Amino acid sequence: MRVNRRRSDIEIIAEMLKVGENGAGKTEIMYSVNMSYRQIQKYLGYLMAQGFIDQMKMGNPSVTYQVTDSGLKLLELLNRIEEMLGLDEQTNL
Repeated sequence: MRVNRRRSDIEIIAEMLKVGENGAGKTEIMYSVNMSYRQIQKYLGYLMAQGFIDQMKMGNPSVTYQVTDSGLKLLELLNRIEEMLGLDEQTNL
């Protein structure tokens, strides 16, 4: 278990992509990934600019964010890297 360790940008991005796989609102992503509003704005902006997440339908929530095909590929690669490094298990580094 990782105690008293900050998450890397890559870990945060992977968590956001996992939450957005089936579409999610900004608040859902923010709470699921345990981020502040300022952080979620920064990361969502980056992921949208890179083409990993798209802003979708207007409704309830008013805007839904959906992972793109390239975002799914990135998530798959990040999961494989974690697995290869043994980071998907409970590791104390």
